[in-house]
Amino acid sequence: MPQLRQLEFAFQIPPVAGIDGPGRRGTFQATRVTDPGYKVTGRAVDLETTARDLLCSIGVNRIAAELRVEWNSRLKTAAGRADCRQKLISLNPRLREHPYEIDRTLRHELAHILAQFRAGRRRISPHGPEWQQACRDLGIADEKRCHTLPFPAKRYAPRFIYRCPNCRRDFPRVRKIRRAVACLPCCRAHNGGEFDARFRLKLVTL
Repeated sequence: MPQLRQLEFAFQIPPVAGIDGPGRRGTFQATRVTDPGYKVTGRAVDLETTARDLLCSIGVNRIAAELRVEWNSRLKTAAGRADCRQKLISLNPRLREHPYEIDRTLRHELAHILAQFRAGRRRISPHGPEWQQACRDLGIADEKRCHTLPFPAKRYAPRFIYRCPNCRRDFPRVRKIRRAVACLPCCRAHNGGEFDARFRLKLVTL
């Protein structure tokens, strides 16, 4: 299932969605986490139990048993990440410096998994209406797509340039694209927003 991005149309949906960038605001009722014994990496048993309880409270028992929550030190600028295919939520260990954000980040990522579960194989936008409804169901109705936590941002120069064969738009990338990706504006303009191999991006520089 493809996933829409700002400038691209991916033929195969990446299962990962996360929070990153500025703009995350809002108030909500949350339990403060004060346990100083966070692991840098590894399973977050207490948070996993909390997430499963949240799913069961809204009647989504089917995926509650499959859900896993972990601390992942490989996350640098993102507060969290959701792997919808694996039913896995990864959290940035630096959240322990902002304990009031842990519960909200957990719910934000859980909403990604819940939204995709409800949609089945249907393509949905990562932060579209399905995700927004899941946020409301999980008690964070005013949730935004981005956080404002002061995580250090690393910038890398793009090493690869991809070009649409139709509109000739360039798409700089830090990493090489490993799947079929097409130009989203062209797919929208000429194929109703569906993936079209005619507009598949071509690598023009190494």
